[in-house]
Amino acid sequence: MRKIMLLILFVVFVQQKSCVFQFLFIDATEISPVFSPINSPISPLMAEFSPGIQADFQSRRMKTIHKMKVALILACASVGVIMLSLFTLWIYHRKFSQKPRKNHAKNSDVVRGLTLNQLSITFNSLKINSNNSRGFVSTMEYKLLESTTGNFDESNILGVGGFGCVYQAKLDSNCYVAVKKIDGGGQEAEKEFENEIELLSKIRHQNIITLLGYCFHGYSKFLVYELMENGCLENQLHGTSKGSALSWHTRLKIALDIARGLEYLHEHCNPPVIHRDLKSSNILLDSEFNAKLSDFGLAITDGPHSKNNIKLSGTVGYLAPEYLLDGKLTDKSDVYAFGVVLLELLLGRRPVEKLSPSQCQSIVTWAMPQLTDRSKLPNIVDPVIRDTMDLKHLYQVAAVAVLCVQPEPSYRPLITDVLHSLIPLVPVELGGTLRVNQRGSSRSSTASNEPQTV
Repeated sequence: MRKIMLLILFVVFVQQKSCVFQFLFIDATEISPVFSPINSPISPLMAEFSPGIQADFQSRRMKTIHKMKVALILACASVGVIMLSLFTLWIYHRKFSQKPRKNHAKNSDVVRGLTLNQLSITFNSLKINSNNSRGFVSTMEYKLLESTTGNFDESNILGVGGFGCVYQAKLDSNCYVAVKKIDGGGQEAEKEFENEIELLSKIRHQNIITLLGYCFHGYSKFLVYELMENGCLENQLHGTSKGSALSWHTRLKIALDIARGLEYLHEHCNPPVIHRDLKSSNILLDSEFNAKLSDFGLAITDGPHSKNNIKLSGTVGYLAPEYLLDGKLTDKSDVYAFGVVLLELLLGRRPVEKLSPSQCQSIVTWAMPQLTDRSKLPNIVDPVIRDTMDLKHLYQVAAVAVLCVQPEPSYRPLITDVLHSLIPLVPVELGGTLRVNQRGSSRSSTASNEPQTV
């Protein structure tokens, strides 16, 4: 805004100088008495030969004065118009520059799921401060976590992880959160804890878990997240329900949500983020089965890595061959893990199955020969969705999965390409562009209807 105003003022200044410059050089003999023939030494001689010359010069002087008056009036009018324009532009800028800030704050509340008003009423320590190095996240009091989890009662345990338990906490009648308690774990756990806070305090996306706060107490550390009512994808697929709650379209929606989350990490974060531990147990589902990526303790943010500068970490069955064998880590490693999760959604099998006490088989090795055979593919699909799936769409999803789990990283697609392949297969009401009519048949809308990634 300041640059625009300075530019306009400069133009006004140049215009005024130009007018003055023109006035000085209209005609030296017309406006300067020094150069006037009347004051010249030869003026008496000129008067004798031209009796009407003085009257002629007087007429020219009057015309020059008239021109100067007109020029001055036009210059003043121009300055007035420009100043009025500057004032109007300043008012416009001041009025509309405040709206995006208000809308941004409002949208941030919506993305977090829990409104800031609810959180601030419950505990004063949770504040969002853009100047804080922890971004959206701040510390919480241990007493609050202790009281809202019933002193970490076993009845409030939602799940058990490698370093501790996850508890449900009730902040008020309408506000529930998940509290992850980390006991011990040494330097590795400490590093992952710090990495989780550092990353999630800066990231806000509809398909990435929201970290609300953290706490230190003695040798224990705590992370507080939004509550995901339907738990993790692993339990939904391989738990007691055996995927019965996940219909064909719901599974495709989950795959689309995961792709959106990864696409945000790979393409829209600066620097890009490689999750490094994508698996079904790290994909959480809310009450409407919206999927969100979680557990960023192993994530890295400084580009591709080799075995010389990174420690091999992750989960067997999801590790890309080049990472497992050579220690090479890129965004294509996440794409491979996504392909394994996609196979879990399609086939209902675990990433690694035990054939005998001493022998295991990965889902990729088992499924690959059958995924490319259209006659065999429908027979290996999870029985829960076998009767409701769209056969044409099944072939398309299987093709995406096959590409994602290619042994050679360069043959795998970018997650952006995967995202655009899945969008036409998911119904509009679930976030895709597929329109399903009353008879059950479906058609895909144009790509222009694709919802914008936040």
